[in-house]
Amino acid sequence: MDKATTGWVNGFVGVVIFSGSLPATRVAVMDFDPVFLTVARAAIAGLLALALLLMFREKRPARGDLFSLAIVAFGVVVGFPLLTALALEHVTSAHSIVFVGLLPLATAIFAVLRGGERPRPAFWLFSCLGSALVGGYALSQGVTASPVGDALMLAAIVACGLGYAEGAKLSRRLGGWQVISWALVLSLPVMLVLVFSTMPPSLAGVGGAAWAGLAYVSLFSMLIGFVFWYRGLALGGIAAVGQLQLLQPFFGLVLAASLLHEQVSVSMLVVTLGVVLCVAGARMFAK
Repeated sequence: MDKATTGWVNGFVGVVIFSGSLPATRVAVMDFDPVFLTVARAAIAGLLALALLLMFREKRPARGDLFSLAIVAFGVVVGFPLLTALALEHVTSAHSIVFVGLLPLATAIFAVLRGGERPRPAFWLFSCLGSALVGGYALSQGVTASPVGDALMLAAIVACGLGYAEGAKLSRRLGGWQVISWALVLSLPVMLVLVFSTMPPSLAGVGGAAWAGLAYVSLFSMLIGFVFWYRGLALGGIAAVGQLQLLQPFFGLVLAASLLHEQVSVSMLVVTLGVVLCVAGARMFAK
């Protein structure tokens, strides 16, 4: 299997894993405070990452890599999880999943700004068309949805795109699982302090579904998914493999409907399909 194909395979596995993140978060915030959920998932994943780094005796990153690791931590360890958790107090996971259609564009923009990639003009045309569909859908919902929830989801997408691109660039030197592990460990001291300061007085009322949601976002969304995702982006190209994120709304909507029994409207499916078709066309012009 050549380098590019390996990148696409790893990227696809990462997308499948990430598809469960928003439904799992939606379940978890029913019983957990969003801030506590964010720091708890980061702390749990950080402890696991620290154990892996010690087990494999990984060399510490160079001082020059610390700024990039801080960007990764800001984008995917804190920013995206916190903003989506806050958003999911206002909107359903099915509604929020549509915004994932903006992630390829956000990732591609930061691939240019931080990764030095230069997609062709046609790539941006298709990507912007897909993004316009997502934005038009959000606006069409008006007051029936939540402006606050939509704004939080947009901010989450920007933070996530930055974290994806920065982590992929760094993965070329450090390796995929090492990047997310070091980013988690870098933020671990602060996360541990915040866990104890935001922990509710009692956890007796937390249901099994919420605990399962916390377990999923801690282990899979925060750690295992990034092992595959960063490796895929590093091998296959950030802008190109980033287009695989357009499959994530499909998988996420299926999970939201089957596990959470949320209503998936025809308009959600049409918008998701339209975004996939538009940005899939951009994949041909990513380089």
